[in-house]
Amino acid sequence: MVSLTFFSSASSLSSSPSKIVKSSLDFELKKLGGCTKLVRNVNLEKLKNNYLFPEISRRELEHVKKHPNVQLISLGTGDTTEPIPKQITSDMSNFAHALSTVEGYRGYGLEQGDKVLRKAIADTFYGHLHVKSNEVFVSDGAQSDISRIQLLLGSGVTIAVQDPTFPAYIDSSVIIGQTGNFHEATKKYQNVVYMPCGPQNSFFPDLSKTPRTDVIFFCSPNNPTGYVASKKQLHQLVEFAKTNGSIIIFDSAYAAFIEDGSPRSIYEIPGAREVAIEISSFSKFAGFTGVRLGWTIIPDELLYSNGFPIINDFHRIVTTSFNGASNIAQAGGLACLSPVGLKEIRSVINYYKENRKILMETLASLGLTVYGGINAPYLWVHFKGSKSWDVFAEILEKTHIITVPGSGFGPGGEEYLRISGFGRRDDMVEASRRLRSFFNTRTKHFPFLSSASNTN
Repeated sequence: MVSLTFFSSASSLSSSPSKIVKSSLDFELKKLGGCTKLVRNVNLEKLKNNYLFPEISRRELEHVKKHPNVQLISLGTGDTTEPIPKQITSDMSNFAHALSTVEGYRGYGLEQGDKVLRKAIADTFYGHLHVKSNEVFVSDGAQSDISRIQLLLGSGVTIAVQDPTFPAYIDSSVIIGQTGNFHEATKKYQNVVYMPCGPQNSFFPDLSKTPRTDVIFFCSPNNPTGYVASKKQLHQLVEFAKTNGSIIIFDSAYAAFIEDGSPRSIYEIPGAREVAIEISSFSKFAGFTGVRLGWTIIPDELLYSNGFPIINDFHRIVTTSFNGASNIAQAGGLACLSPVGLKEIRSVINYYKENRKILMETLASLGLTVYGGINAPYLWVHFKGSKSWDVFAEILEKTHIITVPGSGFGPGGEEYLRISGFGRRDDMVEASRRLRSFFNTRTKHFPFLSSASNTN
């Protein structure tokens, strides 16, 4: 294991997020004039600090302002960088141009998504798993669907999350009213079960110590740790949910990066159709982060305690709160799932996998302990004894590289950074050079960096 002690910087980037946000709020209050009589949503008042990724973007802008002439490299937020294959954009372009013709014009589509695309998703990703096209709901992305699922669930349910976890699960739970207040001492919200998922338990929760909740949010391959659950582990999770009468919200947004035969869908597990909803996306595997297209699967067999089908209620949620994904984006989705589209997309995924390999080899050569990275684009790097925001700030200040502090993913993420393989190849090479230079100049403080080995 690696133990790093980072020294404080004069830069405001090393300040704690809570102090920065409080200062910002105080400043805003001073500017206020007259107020309405509307009382603020008490659930929004419970939210702790800014959402993680906008906070990182804010600090990035501060750094650029301070260092206007440096080349900033992002190994942080999981945005894709490689162009969408031409066959896919060509189909989208043709569809868009056709909208200018009488024959090709399309207005509102089905809120649940284009029927042909729904069938293509079911056939391509779930053909051997008996998922039907009517169980596929096309959306404008997985993160949007998380909020729609929360609207479906309501404020009265109890939830469990992996720790560390993608922050949207918890923040949306706070906003909908499922949680209590945030405890500064524990860095946790009341009424949320945090399931530790770290090296001590192979990044899978100890279900024998996990209390029952109505809902279990589970992401595999995991964001941020990069670990994928095995078939045996997912069997345990499904049986746990069945025993407790719980529902699993399974996020499979990074399934295309799995390369060791691990399950890409929760529905590969017998009985999962009775206890699981699956959310996924075109964002990462097809480069649609800006195009916005995703889907949610709700099986017919998934029922409330009174026997009412959950799919019926989600149908009502979608038709009430959503007018359907862009028909241009859906044309792109169909192109992605064609034989040519799938072949071209695989080459882009392989590009990101090679990026990940370059970064992993660099970090390992420096003696840093690196987890994940095999079945996902993310590396989960351990800095024992350090505060993750301090490590983030130190690396940003000294190398002009953006990472993601692990504590932004929950208390289990403290001492870690998430480093992403999404990026241009020349940036990956340059980032590796900068990191080597940075850590090599600090060996007088950390002599183990010259000899320690990776324990992936």
